[in-house]
Amino acid sequence: MQKQETTLSQKGSILIVDDAKTSLVLLQKHLQRQGYNVLCASNGKEALLLLEAHKVDLVISDLIMPEMDGIELMHAAKQHQPTLPFIICTASGSIEGAVAAVKEGALDYLEKPFHLKAIDLVLQRTFKITRLTNENVQLREHFSEGFSFHNIVTQSPAMHQTLKLAARVAQSPQTTISLTGESGVGKEVLAKAVHFKSGCLPNRFVAVNCASIPESLLESELFGHVRGAFTGAEREHEGKFSLAHGGTVLLDEIGDMPLSLQAKLLRVLEERTYEKVGSNVSEKANFRVIVATHRNLAEMVEQGKFRQDLFHRINVVPISIPPLRERKEDIPLLVDFFLNTLRKHLGKSLPGISKKALDVVVSYGWPGNVRELRNVLEYAAIMVSDELIRPEHLHIPALEARSSLPDNNTINFNVSLSVKDLSLEAITKKILDIALQYSSGNKSKAAALLKINRKAFYR
Repeated sequence: MQKQETTLSQKGSILIVDDAKTSLVLLQKHLQRQGYNVLCASNGKEALLLLEAHKVDLVISDLIMPEMDGIELMHAAKQHQPTLPFIICTASGSIEGAVAAVKEGALDYLEKPFHLKAIDLVLQRTFKITRLTNENVQLREHFSEGFSFHNIVTQSPAMHQTLKLAARVAQSPQTTISLTGESGVGKEVLAKAVHFKSGCLPNRFVAVNCASIPESLLESELFGHVRGAFTGAEREHEGKFSLAHGGTVLLDEIGDMPLSLQAKLLRVLEERTYEKVGSNVSEKANFRVIVATHRNLAEMVEQGKFRQDLFHRINVVPISIPPLRERKEDIPLLVDFFLNTLRKHLGKSLPGISKKALDVVVSYGWPGNVRELRNVLEYAAIMVSDELIRPEHLHIPALEARSSLPDNNTINFNVSLSVKDLSLEAITKKILDIALQYSSGNKSKAAALLKINRKAFYR
């Protein structure tokens, strides 16, 4: 039976269920005076028929009724409308019945005989809870849509396998996931997709970049600290682990986490507890941990730069995200996706991209991966008016540097560093960057240019 749209008052529609006519009429008149639209039923079966036919915002049901009591009615109704709020009416002094009703899923209870002020307070509280619940559901749906697996654009077989594995492990909310891939491939995007697929609240996703926070502050940032834990700790601080309760912590660039802190993280993963800095009180670690890195952790273990026991503990479900140059079939799809997004953000028509410009985009190696592609398209979208994006609109520094190289195959470069920053590592990095620019981001070609193998290039 199709539901009829009941003419609702501003306050909402309430179904009253009671086999005692006196109580039914008293409650009906009071609620109508308060501005509610009221439906009435004298038993559970009649109530279910009304729920089938009408849209109802709340059910107020007596607990004790023949054939079907209030709790049985609530269970039957919630099979079809799981979020339908119930208030159960119990005899005065029957606190056991009220507690049982709330444990079974009722939002609140009313005592008989009714006190009109008590009724109003319970209704205000119930509709406030219902409104907040609905807002949370809408918020979750909004964020889930933005970060769902369906929103990750791909037609690459390798990427499809990655997404399939991530979607499967999302159903296991306590399992640790290790995301690996180059910078810019979308590790955080995939971590958020796992988070929302797990059914967690949007504000329970907390990302921490272990490389961007000083070692002296990282422990407090993760675990929190109590007042007086160290000089300057004038008040208690809630760490990321506390904020992520019931959700997900993404530890990005975990390869840069200090060894001393790695031991404490190991305890979190093994014992599911942690302590704030300066405290002896254990907190429950009720969150999923996802780690991400562009580094080769196995090599770091061999070099003594990463704990072997932690490596095995976080490597429960390793998921590798392929770089963009290995899934070039995704590039035209991503271009369309980003241009559609930029049309909304910039408020421009953006007719599209020319074939020559798209050929440039597809043939480029994208060392910065999806993030770099988006940045290049955003720059181009800002530069054009109502015209197609052409090659001259594409600001790709690596290609520009390569095109500026002289024809005699010589490379002239200056390494400008302050005395403070001068080191063999810094100079080597400059040389690697130039080789990458000349090779359009292709690491194998860059390694060959420098006459070293690919493994040495990564190292």
